[in-house]
Amino acid sequence: MTEDARAVLIVDGANVVGSVPDGWWRDRHGAAERLRDRLVPLAGSGAAGLPGPLEVVLVVEGRARDVAAVPGVRVEAAPGSGDDLIVELAARAAGRRCVVVTADRELRRRVEAHGAQCAGPRAVR
Repeated sequence: MTEDARAVLIVDGANVVGSVPDGWWRDRHGAAERLRDRLVPLAGSGAAGLPGPLEVVLVVEGRARDVAAVPGVRVEAAPGSGDDLIVELAARAAGRRCVVVTADRELRRRVEAHGAQCAGPRAVR
């Protein structure tokens, strides 16, 4: 299956990391790296109602902006608003099945306008 044919899972890194009060605020970069590493197996197995293989995209911002990609997870650093970048990525995924992982209601509304589905942070935790 080509990358363009795979379903895409877009993860709102700040929202998912912030969904569990585990001290992430002391090391935002490390918390984003731990999330990225937990996403790797999902590229093959699937998640959030999407069967694998998936294109997995982790959107990071702020202090986590320099988190590197790893095989199976593309990391997109938002130059400004992470939400705006997520909406842009969902719009680019038009014609493919796309799930955005976030608990942010306004972001959900915005990406659903582009045909994306949404799942809460538990879908990848």
